[in-house]
Amino acid sequence: MLTFFVILIILAVLMAARVPIAFAMGITGTLGLAAQLGFRPALAVLERTFFDSSASFILVAIPLFILMAELLTAGDVTRRAIIACQCWVGHFKGGLAIATVAASVLLAALVGSSTASTAAMAASAFPEMRRHNYSDRLAAAVVSVGGTLAVVVPPSIVLVVYGVLTETSIGKLFIAGIIPGLLTACGLGVVIKIIAHTTDQAPKGEPFELKKAVSQSRHVIPMVLLMVAVIGAIYGGIASPSEAAALGVMGSLVIVLAQRTMSFVQFNRSVSSAVRATVMIVAIVACSAIFSNYLAFTRITHSLLEFVATTDMPREVIIGIIILSLLVMGMFMDQLAILSLAMPLAFPTAMALDCNPVWFGIVVTKTVEIGLLTPPLGLNAYVAAAQTKVPLNTIFRGILPFLVMEIVVLILLLSFPSITLFLPELMSR
Repeated sequence: MLTFFVILIILAVLMAARVPIAFAMGITGTLGLAAQLGFRPALAVLERTFFDSSASFILVAIPLFILMAELLTAGDVTRRAIIACQCWVGHFKGGLAIATVAASVLLAALVGSSTASTAAMAASAFPEMRRHNYSDRLAAAVVSVGGTLAVVVPPSIVLVVYGVLTETSIGKLFIAGIIPGLLTACGLGVVIKIIAHTTDQAPKGEPFELKKAVSQSRHVIPMVLLMVAVIGAIYGGIASPSEAAALGVMGSLVIVLAQRTMSFVQFNRSVSSAVRATVMIVAIVACSAIFSNYLAFTRITHSLLEFVATTDMPREVIIGIIILSLLVMGMFMDQLAILSLAMPLAFPTAMALDCNPVWFGIVVTKTVEIGLLTPPLGLNAYVAAAQTKVPLNTIFRGILPFLVMEIVVLILLLSFPSITLFLPELMSR
């Protein structure tokens, strides 16, 4: 135990020194294995663990989904989706903000990255809301919370990483994220309507023009069809997540080439961005496996499972402690770092309590999504502030009512697992 606490202190010091989470976990896991087994056996475990975790076929889905998002963004497809949503609902009071949420859902189904979605919305939707006299507080908050939908709505990179770390079906995780994602989007819309009708932060938009709305939707139809094809292939059991991701890349490439909206230089940048993001994620997965192996050799996980099996604490209390711990971690860390640090202990504990791994994955994902909005880190708020130049304290004040709604949705998911498991159960029949 003394060695374990020393390793935890070293991990905390490395993270405080801003060492990337992958390297911090890899270094401490290796040091722990060396202290536990000796230097040469630790190197043998390290070599095998790194290869096994990074050579998993399911990891192929990560670069493919990222590349799909990069191609569509570079091809101007995502910006057109935002414009189309604004044309349909922008005329309501608070309609532009609701349109931003709707566009965020479409973007989430294509991008899979919360920060990328937030940056895209901040660059396109925020100036439009400001032009229509929306308050900076509401406009920047909507951009921030809309970006978090990419964490839950498939194909979420966070869900892929959770599936890889816990060996849970990524296809079922994707399908399970649909209803919670749409429920969150509806909740955001309700909060926007309440704010619009009780304050002067959201004026009424321009008159509705059917011809303009139909014209703008023309560019979005291929994107929607691609989204349905990718998710439908997984739901129908026609393709695995990796195969569906390959279908998505091919479809997105066809769309941008047909619409002639992407140059060769932009294509190269898209591939480079996808490679950089993939290397970071695979490094986190591999180094997390090293740290997990260290925990296994120390029997910390085994001791924790024995405690869960013998304790008199109710199941709900233990799950509540896990959720609260994740929420606190979310105040200081990004979502992938939380998963890589917490899952080696939290997942076995949840399984010992007979939790469904798919349900637990969506709950964990929803929890880390909330962390993207909470100070002092609130990564999405920082991204929005950098793009919009709105002060951070203004954005966090605007996020507060949406944060209450997010907590309500999380409580619903915890109280009624059928919300999450309804579609996956249909899928397995």
